Amino acid sequence: MTSETAAAAGASDLAAAPPSQTRSHWLGIASVLLGAAISTLTSRLSSFGLADIRGAVHAGFDDGAWITTAQAAAQMLVTPFAVWFGSVYGPRRILLIACVAFTVAEFLVPFSENLPTLLVLQFVAGLGSGCFIPLTLSFILQRMSPKLWTYGVALYALHVELSTHISASLEGWYIDHASWHWIFWQNIPLAIGMAACLHFGVLTESKRDSSVKVDVFGHVAFGVGLALIYAALDQGNRLDWLNSGLIWGLLSAGAILLAAFLVHASRSEKPWLDVRVAFALPLPLLLLLLACLRSSILSTTFLVPQFLGVVRGFRDLDVGDALLWVGLPQLLLCPLSGLVLRFVDPRLHAGLGMCGIGCACLMAAYGLTPLWGSDQFLVSQLLQAVGQSMAFTGVVYTSVLNLRPESILTFGAMIQTARLLGGEAGQAFTATFQRIREQRASNLIGLHVQAGTDDVVHRLRAYGHVLARAAGFDSNGAASTTILSHVVRSAATTQSVIDSYVALAAIVLVGLVILATLKAPPGAPPPLTHLLFGKRQRAA
Repeated sequence: MTSETAAAAGASDLAAAPPSQTRSHWLGIASVLLGAAISTLTSRLSSFGLADIRGAVHAGFDDGAWITTAQAAAQMLVTPFAVWFGSVYGPRRILLIACVAFTVAEFLVPFSENLPTLLVLQFVAGLGSGCFIPLTLSFILQRMSPKLWTYGVALYALHVELSTHISASLEGWYIDHASWHWIFWQNIPLAIGMAACLHFGVLTESKRDSSVKVDVFGHVAFGVGLALIYAALDQGNRLDWLNSGLIWGLLSAGAILLAAFLVHASRSEKPWLDVRVAFALPLPLLLLLLACLRSSILSTTFLVPQFLGVVRGFRDLDVGDALLWVGLPQLLLCPLSGLVLRFVDPRLHAGLGMCGIGCACLMAAYGLTPLWGSDQFLVSQLLQAVGQSMAFTGVVYTSVLNLRPESILTFGAMIQTARLLGGEAGQAFTATFQRIREQRASNLIGLHVQAGTDDVVHRLRAYGHVLARAAGFDSNGAASTTILSHVVRSAATTQSVIDSYVALAAIVLVGLVILATLKAPPGAPPPLTHLLFGKRQRAA
């Protein structure tokens, strides 16, 4: 049996005996989709509101940088355990326990009096929310009719994308109109709603499968290894990467644990994660594509706030206005993508979306000036919204069509790994690349800004005259020099953001090359050429 035939048989097995769509089924699906949104929204909110959180617990910049790392590393750590417990005890029990732990931790976080307490609670919250994503797609596919799988994938993409891009506006609104406590408390009603949907939507649960044995070493090695590597990626830019002994230690220990896990899994008769499935084509390429997409998505959500905050001095609420033009259109685009995927090859769908992302990056790169505000990002952000929706749903649905029933939980673990680790790797690369390019641009601009030269003297005098007329400042004071310094930094930041957008477009191009090497997945709609010329070919 060829690999294509086996995959087609697996897809047909997974689609066999489709469940009837009752109200309880939809409530259960709504619960896991809420979990996917909560998991993404929590980490993004913590990132945008980090300055306020650090100030509340009297933490410095370096110590406070671990606040978001603690939660995301816990999500990586719990992934293998969530998959195993879900396969043995069923997702309902595990998700309910995770909801309770997450809700309690999120409620207590604002009451933290010091940084260690906050880090512990963040870690517990990460353990809870880390159980949501690995079980989401498997839960949806097992409880939806195969005819509706495209819409299930689209809803999954909608929750992930929307929560990623609305977090800045929510955080800014909380800071301006309420308090930073709501950065965490807003998750409580969402988690309670998720638990209610689970309780009433999943009425029956499978009994414990006593034949499945826990693989303590495999779970610990895989989870801890990924968590250490994630921590290294999250802290690398701040600690100057390989010039830091801590980064060396985290990367080395993580790599050793992952290598030990791979050796252990390859020798085990029934490993919790099927290595043969994880490394069998096309899954590795699809996960790499997903990682590229997540890196481009999270990188652009980093570049827009970086530019608007540094160059234009925008607040988080103002920055969120620009990001909303990517998030809100997903409400329409993702369901539309689910409809289109029923009739179009998902590879073509994903390819067109990636072209849209690349064009959006190039539009921003070649049009960006220090005068840009939220409105000037509108066109590129709308194009990016269309591209992200098409690309994300296309790649995930291509992966689903290549699944076999016995590998669905392995896929859940791998998609969580690609989502978190790929996104963090991309954001770490972009942050480091942008910082280096800004330093280079600042140095080159600084070569032309020398004290005492005619251009600099004239510029400082012009600033001084404006300040003197506006507020009575001394025309020869330090205020003019401060303005000139800000102008130089704004120009350097603008150039670095332009360079970063070009680099992201190159990453998208690599993704397109990978996509072009993939074969049509089993059960995919015929290509457009077959639809257009099929009758003529049959007549011939």
